[in-house]
Amino acid sequence: MKKLDIFVLRSFIGPLVLTFFIVLIILILQFLWMYVDDLAGKGLEFKILAELLFQFALSFVPMALPLAILLAALMTFGNLGEFSELTALKSSGIPLQRIMRPLIILITFVSIISFVFSNNVLPYSNRKARTLLYDIRRKRPDINITAGTFNNDIDGFSIKITTKDPESNRLNKLYIYDHREKKGNISFTYADSGYMKITPDETAMILQLYNGYSTNEMDDNGASPSERSYPFRKDYFKEQTMVVSLSGFDLERSEIDLFKSNSSMLNISQLTYYIDSLNKRYNKRVDVQFREFTNTKMYTRRIVSEHFDHDEDTASGMMNTRFDAWALFDSLKVQEKRNVLAVAIDNLKEGSNYLSQNRESLHFEVKTIKRYEVDWNKKVTLSFACLVFFFIGAPLGAIIRKGGLGTPAVISILFFVLWYVISLSGEKLVEENLIPTVAGMWASSYILLPVGIFLTYKASTDSVIMNIDTYLAFFRKIKDYLYRIVISGTSEKPAADRQ
Repeated sequence: MKKLDIFVLRSFIGPLVLTFFIVLIILILQFLWMYVDDLAGKGLEFKILAELLFQFALSFVPMALPLAILLAALMTFGNLGEFSELTALKSSGIPLQRIMRPLIILITFVSIISFVFSNNVLPYSNRKARTLLYDIRRKRPDINITAGTFNNDIDGFSIKITTKDPESNRLNKLYIYDHREKKGNISFTYADSGYMKITPDETAMILQLYNGYSTNEMDDNGASPSERSYPFRKDYFKEQTMVVSLSGFDLERSEIDLFKSNSSMLNISQLTYYIDSLNKRYNKRVDVQFREFTNTKMYTRRIVSEHFDHDEDTASGMMNTRFDAWALFDSLKVQEKRNVLAVAIDNLKEGSNYLSQNRESLHFEVKTIKRYEVDWNKKVTLSFACLVFFFIGAPLGAIIRKGGLGTPAVISILFFVLWYVISLSGEKLVEENLIPTVAGMWASSYILLPVGIFLTYKASTDSVIMNIDTYLAFFRKIKDYLYRIVISGTSEKPAADRQ
């Protein structure tokens, strides 16, 4: 049996390592595709780019492992079935569960390693990667100036371009406010068109402006505010060159603790602490707002006494007896009823506005708490997904009996997409506080795990569940049954067929 275990492990480890690095490379390429605009044209050194990719590669490991295990299990057992090795093992009396046992132990160990990695290494790598990406985004602010919005990345300047020609890089309708003197909008430049470029040493940005004007407010020689005439100077130009210093916009490395309170940068113990603190703060805030609402926005005895200050005996009598709103209202005169209704309507509007104002802030706090709970559970669910995908991939490979990367890759992608859609949907529902955290975050596991158990049972009994001929034969039987009913009016087979 030891030789069998070694044989199965050798057959599995090779595809696992191969598929893991393939999936990891795909995730890195996806990252590059998403952030290519932030990385291109920044003049990054190879060392910086390599560090960024390495840190993000580490952050992709918990996601890459389940898919790699699914694909490797399909390939391994598909190869064993395709070359009749699995059949030979079963015919010698070794059940499928015994063949899978060394891999189950291995995947359990991998799941534990994945959890330890997610809890200890992943927060640090996420922190390093996000901080470095933030620093890269701050480098070369000219790349970040987009059309239609004011950009304030360059210290002392606020720049807006209306449109930008992507082919010629021509900028149209530029608005430039110079705040270097820190006196407000006293210096303004408008240009009908222009071009932007960086000096070779990357210490300055050159703006070549065409057909515009500049305005500058001038000092009023200490005149009092009532006597000021606000003189200014306006200069027109056909062409003007403006040089803006970019000193301080080199790649400056920030402290690693810049995003330390983000939920993806914390381990289990830290997330537990944050969740407990945020829940206490949320409950305290709800209690404070509830007391404030009931004391100041609702109908209280204090309000009753204010409307009966003309008759203290009546008010005192009302206070000492059981409060009956209708009896109190019927005892009022017509004008007093109108006044009470007006006050009630005002209180209702004020209370409604109060609730509306606080609902959004409380909802935001709930989403924050749920975000921390999601990341807490994700560290466990991603590790558990390794086992789920193995119990899907191994029996499915034994059933389809197709090795290589073709058919297993297609089936793996389908199951992974299904798992990802369920996980993402559950995560969004949890963040919106529509379902409990455990129900949403573990939905993919308790939906797909029974599928894996069912496939394992079918593979153990040599089921032909994935054989297309089985389904074709089933539909042929249905066709023959319907044909007999339509032609002969009976569902029984002819006597010749029965014999």
